[in-house]
Amino acid sequence: MGQENDIDFTGFFEVLNKEKGMIAIVTIFFVLFSAVLSFFILKPTYQGHVTVIIGRNDTKSTTNEQYNDVMMSQNLTKTYAQIAESRSVASKTVDKLANGTKIDAISSAVTVTPQTGTQIIDITANAKSPEAAADLANDFSDSFVEVSKAVYTAGDARIIDRATAPKAPIKPKKLMNIAVAFILGLFVSIGIAFLKEYMDKTIKTQEDIKRHLDLPVIGVIPNYEED
Repeated sequence: MGQENDIDFTGFFEVLNKEKGMIAIVTIFFVLFSAVLSFFILKPTYQGHVTVIIGRNDTKSTTNEQYNDVMMSQNLTKTYAQIAESRSVASKTVDKLANGTKIDAISSAVTVTPQTGTQIIDITANAKSPEAAADLANDFSDSFVEVSKAVYTAGDARIIDRATAPKAPIKPKKLMNIAVAFILGLFVSIGIAFLKEYMDKTIKTQEDIKRHLDLPVIGVIPNYEED
C-alpha cells in the first residue's frame, strides 16, 4: 500500500515536471490579465464616510431619566436609518449636488448602517473620485438631518464627523486580485496538465508499459539514425 502511494506521488510530480512549461504560461497569463484589469481597465472606487448620532430634543435631569433617554435613542436609531434610506432624502441630495445625478444612483451609491446597541449611524457613499465621494456623503447626511427634523420632531440627528476626501480607493484591491489570479491560474493549469495526462493513452516509456499493460519489459529497441 505504501509503495503504491509512493508511485502515485512520484507520478504526480512527473506530470508537473513534464507540463511545467504549460503550467507557467497559463499561470503568467492569469496574473498578467488580472494586473491589466486591475491597473488599467477597472476604474477605482472611493468611499466617503460620515458619522451621525441620534438623540432626543427634550433633556432629562435625573440619572434614571437620562438612561431611559439613551435607551430610547438606541431604539430610534433603526427608525432614523429607515428615514435615511427614503426617497425623500435621496431627492433632496440630488438637489444639493445639482450635477444631474439620479435618485436611484444616489440610493445605490449610499449605504446607511445603524451600529447595534449605540446611537450611531454610519453613512458611506461610493464615487469614482475622492472629492465626489466626500461631497456625496456630506450632502446626503445634510439632507438626512433636514428631512428627519421635518418628519420626526421628537428626535435629533446630529453629524459628528463629516466626510473628507479619501486618500486611497476601496477597490479594486489590486494586489489581492493578482494573488487570487495566481492561485486560480495555478490550479487551472495543473488541472489541464492532469486532464491531458488522463486523456493520453499512448505508450511512450517502459513505465507506461508496466502501468497500462501490466507486462514486463523484455528489451528496448534503440533509435537508429543514418549518418
